[in-house]
Amino acid sequence: MELRRLVRGRIDWPDIERVVAELAERYGREEVHVRFLDADNWLSTPMVLDDDLFVKVITRQNTLVHALFTTGRNLGAFSSGTEGFFERFETPYEMARHELEATERMRELGVNAPEPIEAVEIDGMGVLVSEYLPEFRPLDELDEERERELAPELFAALSVLHDAGLAHGDLRAENVLILDGVLHFIDATNVDGEAREDARAYDLASALASLEPLIGSRRAVEAALSVYTPEELLSARRFLDFVSIRPDHDFDATGLKGEIEKRATADPGGAGERFEGRGGDTTGTPPQ
Repeated sequence: MELRRLVRGRIDWPDIERVVAELAERYGREEVHVRFLDADNWLSTPMVLDDDLFVKVITRQNTLVHALFTTGRNLGAFSSGTEGFFERFETPYEMARHELEATERMRELGVNAPEPIEAVEIDGMGVLVSEYLPEFRPLDELDEERERELAPELFAALSVLHDAGLAHGDLRAENVLILDGVLHFIDATNVDGEAREDARAYDLASALASLEPLIGSRRAVEAALSVYTPEELLSARRFLDFVSIRPDHDFDATGLKGEIEKRATADPGGAGERFEGRGGDTTGTPPQ
């Protein structure tokens, strides 16, 4: 039980009260309604203030756990034949600041994401404040037909990041939120810019792994090929075994590998039909 608490980075109520009091003062709110989200949290304590602010509280324990996760991910990258490209954070505030900046950059590129507000340090804890998206649904909680419709949009939005030299680094179905039919990315992590090609291949492998249980290998690969080339999918293929050992991914790696190889052999020179312009018109300014 103590180990589980350490890993989850649970914070004491007095610490939460200090964070809430500080935020209430910063935003001129005399009374603040706090609601904790029912989520499996390892790297922060998330809560909603007054149904319009989403807050992540990051502790030193969370930073330690992130460093352990990062080490494991980089070992997995080594096993895939490449140098590790995940970067760690030294402090809770650095974690919060990075996510704020990553979200700002995504929105600058036109990729939908909740509006970031600020990152602050309160009593040694990193606190990230952003727009709360009410009534959102994670991608994996939609019906299969809608998941199939959104799959090409996911790859189109991801390609916008990749074409700008960025990578998400932690793409999972629960990090793709749907609000009013619009796809949003959340929880981007830190990757080494010097290894961006490997990081992008890993992103693509993670996207395929997230979609395979929802729509099957064939449809997932078809959606990816609407944006990416067979060569890019073959590059992503080498990361599928690495992604498959992560506890937050459960998919048919063998089926995906076979489908990628089949499509690459059938269409070695290109990606068939693509969206007009890399990324199409699937991105835009998030609703305010």
